[in-house]
Amino acid sequence: MRLDPASRRAWRGGREIQLSRKEFDLVQALISKAGSVVSRDELMRDVWNATFWTSSKTIDVHLGWVRRKLGDDTRHPTLITTVRGQGLRFETGAPAVL
Repeated sequence: MRLDPASRRAWRGGREIQLSRKEFDLVQALISKAGSVVSRDELMRDVWNATFWTSSKTIDVHLGWVRRKLGDDTRHPTLITTVRGQGLRFETGAPAVL
């Protein structure tokens, strides 16, 4: 996975992935702390600029869209994993898609 924050473009393998503004921000927030768990509170603050939950499903909906676009199995994800009760983690050892 590769991101270009200046042009707001993303690639997985050699394929460019079209992400919306919020999807890009979500992926960037997770990749910036790859291998570490990022709490939902952090994501709401950093991606949505909110200190409160506008909707408990906001992150889940965007995460579902991102997983599909990245080709990460939504039922058994290996790229972005959910750590129950803690948050989300961008996996550093995720298999590459060519």
